[in-house]
Amino acid sequence: MASSEIPSLTRLAPREPDSHKGTFGTVLVVGGSRGMTGAPALAGMAALRGGAGLVRVGVPEVCLDTVAGYEPCYTTVPLPNDPAGRLSLAAADAIVEQTEAASVVALGPGLGRSEELRRLVARLYREVRRPMVLDADGLNALEGQEEVRARPGGPRLLTPHPGEFARLIGRTLPADGRATAVAELAAQCNAVVVLKGHGTLVTDGTRQTINPTGNPGMATGGTGDVLTGLIAALWCQGLEGYDAARLSAYLHGLAGDLAAEELG
Repeated sequence: MASSEIPSLTRLAPREPDSHKGTFGTVLVVGGSRGMTGAPALAGMAALRGGAGLVRVGVPEVCLDTVAGYEPCYTTVPLPNDPAGRLSLAAADAIVEQTEAASVVALGPGLGRSEELRRLVARLYREVRRPMVLDADGLNALEGQEEVRARPGGPRLLTPHPGEFARLIGRTLPADGRATAVAELAAQCNAVVVLKGHGTLVTDGTRQTINPTGNPGMATGGTGDVLTGLIAALWCQGLEGYDAARLSAYLHGLAGDLAAEELG
């Protein structure tokens, strides 16, 4: 249930009466593959609920109709796919072009894994100038690519669960050195890292916050995709990446606590 400990969090400014959808930024979600269409859709819907002015979801062309059918309020972008229904390396130029109109990019939900995706994610990580949230297979594609992680094209925010974190650092997460290991990765990547789980830890390598909200009922597929979309939405509305991550983790867990209180 929700903790009584409420951290000091940066809040979004009140919305001006004459504001419009262009005032609150554009989130571009890139992900999805045959059999994993729900992940980018959940991230896109969360970005809308998080207040982003516009949301676009770029997915393999073979998945476009399915992803578009989940939600009428985001738009979809068809991208080249391989025979298995995953994004192909040929999608790189189109994605880079789409990022130019975005405020924040969310890369990874439902992406799948392949050698072409490994090369695609590496190129996007290095070349895209916009702030980028990486999750799920976007993180898995960076496994063993330390030289890529050290040369981001713009601000980066990584959201691994413990298994993804272990793959990124090449070893099991130490039980008694979690904070140090996460801070080291953040410093090495010059990024904000959100280590998800009980007591989600958010750090930029120098500052850190342990989130007090959330419960075991949230241990289910899709919650990470929702967090990714929410972080992207708050980031594109003007919060610093670290503050967007902290506030998103708190609200995400609080929503789970409220649901647990109401539904069990």
